Amino acid sequence: MTLDKDLASVQEVRNLVESAKNAQKDYGVLSQSQIDNVVEQVYLATFSNAEGLAKLANEETGFGKWEDKMAKNVLASKSLWESMKDIKTVGFIEEDTVKKVVKIGVPMGVVAGLIPSTNPTSTVIYKTLIALKAGNSIVFSPHPSALKCIMATVNVIKGALAKAGVSRDLVGCISMPTMEATDALMKHRDVSMILATGGSAMVKAAYSSGTPALGVGPGNVPAFIEKTADVEDAIEKIFRSKGFDYGTVCASEQAIVVEKSIEDKVRAEIVKRGGFFLRGEALEKVKRIMEKPNGGMNPDIVGRTAKYIAELANIEIPAGTTLLLSDEKGVGRSFPFSKEKLTQLMAFYTVEDWKEACELCHKLLQNGGLGHTLAIHSNDESIIKKFALEKPVSRFLVNTPSTHGAVGLSTGLAPSFTLGCGTVGGSATSDNVTPLHLINIRWMAYGLEEKKEDKPVCSLESDDSIDIDKICELVVNQLKNLNLN
Repeated sequence: MTLDKDLASVQEVRNLVESAKNAQKDYGVLSQSQIDNVVEQVYLATFSNAEGLAKLANEETGFGKWEDKMAKNVLASKSLWESMKDIKTVGFIEEDTVKKVVKIGVPMGVVAGLIPSTNPTSTVIYKTLIALKAGNSIVFSPHPSALKCIMATVNVIKGALAKAGVSRDLVGCISMPTMEATDALMKHRDVSMILATGGSAMVKAAYSSGTPALGVGPGNVPAFIEKTADVEDAIEKIFRSKGFDYGTVCASEQAIVVEKSIEDKVRAEIVKRGGFFLRGEALEKVKRIMEKPNGGMNPDIVGRTAKYIAELANIEIPAGTTLLLSDEKGVGRSFPFSKEKLTQLMAFYTVEDWKEACELCHKLLQNGGLGHTLAIHSNDESIIKKFALEKPVSRFLVNTPSTHGAVGLSTGLAPSFTLGCGTVGGSATSDNVTPLHLINIRWMAYGLEEKKEDKPVCSLESDDSIDIDKICELVVNQLKNLNLN
């Protein structure tokens, strides 16, 4: 009897989790050096295949450009390995000799990894390395539109596992992706943690599954250019960030907010860099293709060039245009440019001063980006600090490309493709997720109290004669001191 696809995919999930669980039992008891050797082999294999996997992802999904997908693969393999290779994750990982407390790292077990179509190969590499570094196994639920490149990445990893002398079953992937399979994976009793990267509905489902989860919310990143900023430098960085893989990273800028006193200079620099301000009928045509009827992002424009979007909308744009912008007047459902746009579209806002910018950025974050990221370009440290203290974001980036800064390419933040948004954004963490988020900590603590000599309730000098009345008097006084009489 042939099973229906949904039933067959659920059975596949059960088989994958069982195999991953058995493999992890042996892997999880290895020493730190043995685990690090395995992780290094996987890093080397994925790093050496970074270009081929990037081209495959670009070809299959149509999103972004392979050169930037390759850069993401390098970040997820080489940069990640270098940042975590010396981190202790299993066994005795930290000791406080003063407080006499010892931290012991314990693997969680089987991790479920949900993989998006926008960053498929890099996310598989990243989640595999942090799971293995923490002594876990991992099973992936791939986005159907990126199945081929995701499976190819998993096969590269499996080959590295075999070369390292451990079970290939440490990493598994659903070959028949269905909603039923993803649901079964997230709710499986032997899955200890979910790493959810995807749309809001998918992340919400992960948190509702009953299994502990680390998910990320959407990003609607404002970039504020304050009047003391180096405008040329700020626009160069914004364009570099927004153009990286054509905006598919959720930390890419979605709106430019600029003070009126430098508006003309900013506009001129934008046009110089290849920006084009949409107006009139051209703007209306682009708005019509930006969203689906339900208001969701249109996947047909995700990770596409300005030229592609113009052709899809049937409008004319100047040759060499790299970014399409709209002068936006409001924030909310009726203003599509005020939302997250994972492509070469961006809103442009003008404000009177930094205080108005502060309020506007807050509104933009509330419109689908709470807890994620905000970028500021400024040389006024007092204003920078005011923004940092007041804005509900987990990453506040200063004078750096938002995409590169958030994932750890241009900043000292941990290299990561799971960017926590904190409780304000519906996430369990505000960190860039690392292997340390995938271990349980066993606390070993020694007693600190000094041993005290027992003191008798009453005492008599050695040369005292036994006097019953005196004994009774001493006992009564002692009881009074103890408030027991």
